[in-house]
Amino acid sequence: MHDLDSRLRHLRLTGMAEALPARNQEAIGNNLAHVDFLALLVEDELTRRRDRLFARRIKQARLPQLKTLQDFDWTFNPTIPKALILDLATTRFVREHAGVLLVGPPGVGKSHICMALALAAIEAGHTVLYRSAFDLAEDMSEAAATGTRKALVRQLGRVDLLCIDDLGMRTLPSSAAEDLLEVVTRRYEGGATMFTSNRPLEDWGTVLGDTAAAGALLDRFLHHAEIIKIQGKSYRMHDRQRQRSPGSLTSKAS
Repeated sequence: MHDLDSRLRHLRLTGMAEALPARNQEAIGNNLAHVDFLALLVEDELTRRRDRLFARRIKQARLPQLKTLQDFDWTFNPTIPKALILDLATTRFVREHAGVLLVGPPGVGKSHICMALALAAIEAGHTVLYRSAFDLAEDMSEAAATGTRKALVRQLGRVDLLCIDDLGMRTLPSSAAEDLLEVVTRRYEGGATMFTSNRPLEDWGTVLGDTAAAGALLDRFLHHAEIIKIQGKSYRMHDRQRQRSPGSLTSKAS
């Protein structure tokens, strides 16, 4: 057994090696055929590799939180198009290299939905990168200063789903419009892109500080994009008021 364990690890079959003692006992106890015993070990190896790949893709995606649509409170803002968002969660739009724009005021759940769709894409086997619009702009500026801009643009072009969150929340560097235009152009019909924004499309020229670049960006992005306008009350304001209400734990603590 020890020699077999060592050889499996030498072949980098660590899933099989770690499952070997338990599977051996199972095979003895249930009088399994050799082929059935081997099939179980192979499945253990495949499961371990899937788990490791998933964990690696989660880390690469740089998601600030792991959100799911099961965690989302659909009843708070009943006008949110649940059926459409659940359809997006099938990740068909990623396979079709399409786009998604979630637009609406702060606090209505855009980022939660964005992160949940990103997680669904990872679970479906896609590569994902999540960045706020401000952080992405800073990434591009830093890459330009260090001579790695081409490599960063190439990386942004290769990922299956690029999520750009909170466009319009913070003032962007002067180069942001041209940087985002280049990224969207390189991804056009070759990768899926998702934006969230609290500003309507007609304001993007002002947000980016370049009307011409914003127009060219939107021309490409909107060609194959689903626009979801979300209105309603703020989840964050609701939670804050609930925490401050008489009888709440927060109120008692204060």
